[in-house]
Amino acid sequence: MRVVIQRVKSSQVTVEGRIIGKIGPGLNLLVAISDRDTETELDWMARKCLELRLFPDPQADSSRWDQSVLDIQGQLLVVSQFTLYGDCRKGRRPSFDRSAPPGMAEELYDKFVKKLRESGLTVETGEFGAMMEVDIVNDGPVTLILERESRSDQKLASVPTDDSGENR
Repeated sequence: MRVVIQRVKSSQVTVEGRIIGKIGPGLNLLVAISDRDTETELDWMARKCLELRLFPDPQADSSRWDQSVLDIQGQLLVVSQFTLYGDCRKGRRPSFDRSAPPGMAEELYDKFVKKLRESGLTVETGEFGAMMEVDIVNDGPVTLILERESRSDQKLASVPTDDSGENR
């Protein structure tokens, strides 16, 4: 699972000319589900997104990031973006072999959104599978990439390879 997490002053997503999700201060999450993701990855990622300290404490005299989106009671805009698994290493057209098939991806994406909503924060979304326009007023800018590999991916990563990248 991959998430591009952005601290925002505001963000909104538009489909066919109408705004379908809009937030004020908080986090914009661009979310990609891999073909090996399970609820374990969803749980970890939801907790990480909610608890990661990306906001300065307005009471402190420091720009140090001491507060999470939960602490500031911020909002979340969650947008599905399978292209985060685009592999551009070969050829001129990205390969999306690692992206989950649409049915699986939508089911896991919906579960991820549900887990975020359990926090009590306002959570808005895009429209899964739609062509969307996302307007982001990045704060900072603060943009991070979070990734959580499934256990099967972690096992594959530890398989020794020769110089060509082929498994030995």
